[in-house]
Amino acid sequence: MKKLLIAAHGSRISSSNDELQVLVEKVSDNLGVAFDGVEVAFLEFASPSIEIVLVDFFNSQTTEVVVLPYFLSAGAHVMNDIPREIQKALDQWPDKKITVLPHIGALDTMAGVIVEACNR
Repeated sequence: MKKLLIAAHGSRISSSNDELQVLVEKVSDNLGVAFDGVEVAFLEFASPSIEIVLVDFFNSQTTEVVVLPYFLSAGAHVMNDIPREIQKALDQWPDKKITVLPHIGALDTMAGVIVEACNR
């Protein structure tokens, strides 16, 4: 089983975190059969944590996880915190595979998203 984990910062404002749950549903509806599920996890201020979601994934027969850092720039969370969480999981489950995608701000398609927003 292969799952997608959207790794976000988290907010003290619950409605902000709820927006990401809505995004997960939209992604899940459009992702197709390549993935068996999509979840969001947070680094701070919100639940569930990346660690908890990875534990849940690997305890439920998931063998591969793709992580999308939901960040616009490569700051400390992208460069240090997410890799640290990934390594903790791999230390516990060395037979599992975790692939980390570029953070969303680094994706070439982000320029198109900005242009589309401006042309509304």
